[in-house]
Amino acid sequence: MKQRPWRQSNAEQTALALPTSAHTRTVPFGAARPDLKAPVVPPAVGYPLPAVEVSLTDADLRRIAVLAHAHAGIVLTPNKKLMVQGRLQPLLRAHGCKSYGEYLNCLQEADAKQLQAFINALTTNLTAFFREGHHFPILAKHLLDPRLHHPHRVVWSAACSTGEEAYSIAMTLVESYGSFAPPVRVLATDIDTAVLKHAEQGVYPLTRLRDLSEQRLKRFFIVDEQAGSAAVRPELRSLIVFRQVNLLDAAWAMRPPIDAIFCRNVMIYFDKPTQERILSKFAPLMHPEGLLFVGHSENYTRSGDLFNSRGNTVYELSPHGKELAQRSRERWRPPPSAAGTVRPEAPARLSVTRKP
Repeated sequence: MKQRPWRQSNAEQTALALPTSAHTRTVPFGAARPDLKAPVVPPAVGYPLPAVEVSLTDADLRRIAVLAHAHAGIVLTPNKKLMVQGRLQPLLRAHGCKSYGEYLNCLQEADAKQLQAFINALTTNLTAFFREGHHFPILAKHLLDPRLHHPHRVVWSAACSTGEEAYSIAMTLVESYGSFAPPVRVLATDIDTAVLKHAEQGVYPLTRLRDLSEQRLKRFFIVDEQAGSAAVRPELRSLIVFRQVNLLDAAWAMRPPIDAIFCRNVMIYFDKPTQERILSKFAPLMHPEGLLFVGHSENYTRSGDLFNSRGNTVYELSPHGKELAQRSRERWRPPPSAAGTVRPEAPARLSVTRKP
């Protein structure tokens, strides 16, 4: 979820439309406090830094849990107290607050930027290239299914974190089609603006790439041995659109059909009702033959009215889910006069409404 100067790429035009409201979550917390500056910098002159670590009370943890659930769907139980205390401590120091209660009082009067910093601090961003690697051969085979051939093809990485998953999907596309111009594009979204900025930059320490084969490293990255890092090649980066999306938003304004959705190891932080709401919004966005990839510890067999398990933590739409997807697809189908203007072999186009 980061902002940076706009740069046109091949992936900036298509079947997905994310309006400004989906990019920046506006929170009705009232007027911005002039004394609350960017939380990632040292506090302004005159603010005393807490001399020792501030303890988090149970009452303040409950207040934090209510905010986190309301704005990000995160469920914080009492056993997460030390984790929450450690992650929010830098924000207290940045604002010169002497207690979590004081910080929370300030947050209630802060603008959306400060709330976003709070959410960023609490989100978990554990990821890796080709994590849960058994999913990617399944994706490669799936995308070659002739039933999926349509003009605007997209794979959605719904919690892309620092980008490793999205780039792994893009590498799979290139390898499957033997070209840096596959007929599929990647939409990569996250609620955390900090990790999205990192993902867009596409620069990683070599230690993060040690599990990639030498062939993939040479084909998809520009290695800087002296700096100990590697940058994603521009032709791979051009296959991806990175955008901020909060899965808790009422609507995502995306255009179906989406060939596959990766939503792995994120909904384990949500309660069951939140999980079911998100799954109910996934189904109409998907191609009737689309797949949902989830994390190894996630199980949605309870959602049998929308999804059926194919094994290997991969789900397909149930008959009812396919009916919803087909209806949604029909509503978005272009008129016959426009259908012939798009060549099936042309790259899918992603069109995203940008924030000014």
